[in-house]
Amino acid sequence: MFNIPNTLAFIRLLMAPVLFWMLLTPEIFTDNGFHITWAYFFNTLVFVLASTTDFFDGFVARELDQKTIVGAILDPLADKMLVLAAFLGLMLSGDASAWAIYIIIVRELFITGLRTLAVQEGVDVSASWAGKIKTVAQMIAVGFLMMHWMGGELLLWISVALTLYSGFEYLFGFAKAYQKNNH
Repeated sequence: MFNIPNTLAFIRLLMAPVLFWMLLTPEIFTDNGFHITWAYFFNTLVFVLASTTDFFDGFVARELDQKTIVGAILDPLADKMLVLAAFLGLMLSGDASAWAIYIIIVRELFITGLRTLAVQEGVDVSASWAGKIKTVAQMIAVGFLMMHWMGGELLLWISVALTLYSGFEYLFGFAKAYQKNNH
């Protein structure tokens, strides 16, 4: 259970609530005489560092053959917790569209339920390229929104479109595999 990839995913899991707290308490910086942009910078830095562990846990798991069932569960859970902590923090601070975040959360919950059903049915619904691209797009949108850079809202809606697309891809992939397994 405790190997490098699982440890990295666990660190990402722990960083999610820290990031959420940081996004909701920018006064940590401003009350201590720092400009608000320092809060933007440190929030983004924490997010980028945590997001980087997502790449490395998968890379190390493949290269060192350290894939585990715990890792297969922990990695996507940590990804979702980190991205959702960022999106919810941005939404609650007024820096991201509530509708966009709602759509993303509903899709993530739906796909998590679908994956649970897939495991029970013996159907493989591994992460697709669309799902991986969706995650990268969400992480880029989060970075732009945290830094208050121009184009952040557009990137958020692009990530919503990719989120919906990959969700439909998972749904249709599951339905096809389910039919194949039950005929």
